[in-house]
Amino acid sequence: MAFISNGTTILDNGVFDVSLGGLVLLSEQTASGSASISFTSGIDSTYDIYKFEFINIHPASAEEFKFNLSTDGGSNYNVTKTTTVFVAYHYENDSSAVLSYGSSADLAQSTAYQTIAGQISTANSKNASGSLYLFNPSSTTFVKHFISNSNAGATDGGGDSRSLEYFVAGYGNTTSAINAIRFQMASGNIDAGTIKMYGIKGS
Repeated sequence: MAFISNGTTILDNGVFDVSLGGLVLLSEQTASGSASISFTSGIDSTYDIYKFEFINIHPASAEEFKFNLSTDGGSNYNVTKTTTVFVAYHYENDSSAVLSYGSSADLAQSTAYQTIAGQISTANSKNASGSLYLFNPSSTTFVKHFISNSNAGATDGGGDSRSLEYFVAGYGNTTSAINAIRFQMASGNIDAGTIKMYGIKGS
């Protein structure tokens, strides 16, 4: 649940506090058996912050949801990233609840896709939703920071259901402008779901 004060400040789930100078919907895409969803236009110097909302992401097979960045308009998604991840989960049967560092999901100077939602169940009622903020992607001076928070209706290796929360932060270690982003599953298609891209003017 978000707290809005005077139409300018949004506090997402008590985790990330971002001062917003106007949230503008720039683009929206809906998956239907899609290998990936990419935004290859509209990421430029117009906005200081770009927010991506991923809503009801449902995989074709139980998998992780990931993203990567591009500096060449989407010809390649291979920006070097260093990230930190921690996860929290609670089983439906109340058998276990854990908060831990997600060392298997973090990256250290890697061009791999970064996981932002994990072990999403293929059950008809399960999905993942969350957001990703990308800061000052058009800078040619600084690295490109991002933060993401998601929750998934997930299953473990034994098929038991749980609520799985991912908290991810890091940076694209490049001083080149970021101008495209791609979302995809670790393998298989995005069966369903919507991703919205917003531009935010810094205050």
